[in-house]
Amino acid sequence: MAAEERLSIYRATRIIKKRENSRLYNALRSIYEDSIFIAEIAGLWRDLPLLANLRCGLWYSPRFEATCYFKSTDGHTNNWSFNTSRLNLHVAQLAGLRGGCIIVDSTRRGKRFPDSMSKTIPIWTCLLNRAVKNCLLRMSAESQRDGESSNCSPNETADVRLLSDDWDSSLHLPLWVPDIEKAAIEGHIEEWTKQLEACGADIHSLASIIRKPLRPLWISQKTLIWLNEVPDCNSWDFTPIILVSASASDGIAQQRSMSQFSWHYIPGAGDDEESWARGLSPNLFWKHTFELIDSGPDLCNQQVAELVEKERVYRAQRGEYSPQVTVKLHQKFSGNNHSNINGESINSRQLMGSKIFINSMNTTSSDERHPIFWLGSTNLAVAATLHVPDVLDDVDCVLNCNSKFKSFCLPCADSYLHLPMVTSKEDRFSLINNLPSAVGFAKLNLSRGKKMLVCCHNGEDISICVCLAILSSLFDEGGSFDGGKSFMHANITKWEMRRRLVLICKFAINARPSRGNLRQVFGFLSRKNESLFTAAPAVHGA
Repeated sequence: MAAEERLSIYRATRIIKKRENSRLYNALRSIYEDSIFIAEIAGLWRDLPLLANLRCGLWYSPRFEATCYFKSTDGHTNNWSFNTSRLNLHVAQLAGLRGGCIIVDSTRRGKRFPDSMSKTIPIWTCLLNRAVKNCLLRMSAESQRDGESSNCSPNETADVRLLSDDWDSSLHLPLWVPDIEKAAIEGHIEEWTKQLEACGADIHSLASIIRKPLRPLWISQKTLIWLNEVPDCNSWDFTPIILVSASASDGIAQQRSMSQFSWHYIPGAGDDEESWARGLSPNLFWKHTFELIDSGPDLCNQQVAELVEKERVYRAQRGEYSPQVTVKLHQKFSGNNHSNINGESINSRQLMGSKIFINSMNTTSSDERHPIFWLGSTNLAVAATLHVPDVLDDVDCVLNCNSKFKSFCLPCADSYLHLPMVTSKEDRFSLINNLPSAVGFAKLNLSRGKKMLVCCHNGEDISICVCLAILSSLFDEGGSFDGGKSFMHANITKWEMRRRLVLICKFAINARPSRGNLRQVFGFLSRKNESLFTAAPAVHGA
């Protein structure tokens, strides 16, 4: 009996090890199979840009034109919310310019669509449509008044009025969302619309780009599409936001076999990459897709470990920080020109020219093009540390917030400051302790009319929060640099800080500041102590 028990424990251990060793391959193979479906859908509407909803959606295609960030938690039942720090206005602008867009995401077993697609994005489209309609109504009223005292033709004023009357601003949810939940969500729409209009979002520019209201459509692997009857998106009376759930839902065979080996299909395999990817990034995966897929479950872990290490060494040779990923392999494999942030208006051509088609999550990729983002005409810019050497000719000074030191060659010793900062998860006071020096360095250089770049590991979180502190401390409400004079007499509220964050996100469209870091920025601003930034900090040269 004891021998049988020991045998069963041994077998159970073997099964667990086998599952652990094959999990990576199962995930990558599942992603690859789902990507075929994504490519087919993208091929039906070739003119529409393909977007990945971060972070899961980024795994499912090598040809995304842009990314977006709609959180499922904003659409969870009885927890619906609208967050002005995730406006995703660049998605609406891109859809308006191109006649629509396709957004890719995925979810684990049990749902056909994630809540980000079922509710978060539909709420977002409804609020934008309502805000645009209100803007059009105001434009119509202004056109009528101007038409009476100017040479505007009646057709021009009628066009704006007609457009606003026909503008669909209702909430469109998928059929599987219960009516009682839809009614509950609709009860918040007016409140959220007011928040959107009050947060400082540039709705007027959006209204000039979007010619038809936004409307979500849902496509999954169970959706029936007649290929000879695929509608032209230009024929619709709305701008389509096509939401594609990449993974197959329940009812699809999970265990699949090939001539060489078998593997287990995982719905939503791209989710929670930290638990299975072993340092592999979506970009690196798509560079070596076929060799990884052909390697099979037994060799996949070793293959990924080698690719990740080669990438790390390559980046290290270029002087880039790349942490070593420890992977436990199976035993047999071991071996005076002040600025105004509102001084520049962005039209559609400038928007296209500002490189909004960014793969903003693949910041670990060595060959990725990730541009510098100028915050209007403030002389402030943000970027990932990885890309600073490529833009040094465009800036006069650099504030490096990367926790891993990296020097840059600048002409003057006082034009570079390194303040190592980490996220709030690692240190709850890292940002707030360094903000006085950061704002002091910014005041010193911006007062001299210098162009300043703020960089961090990915250019999405810490550097955005530092710029938020700088703009709130050294710029007035109109966005003009005043060295902090208005700040000393201002009462900065969370809502006012969020309005300035919206303004930053208008230019830095990849911005994704964390709640913990934003809390530190507000704590810094709440101190309202002149000594925090009147003294120039000790500057460390490159």
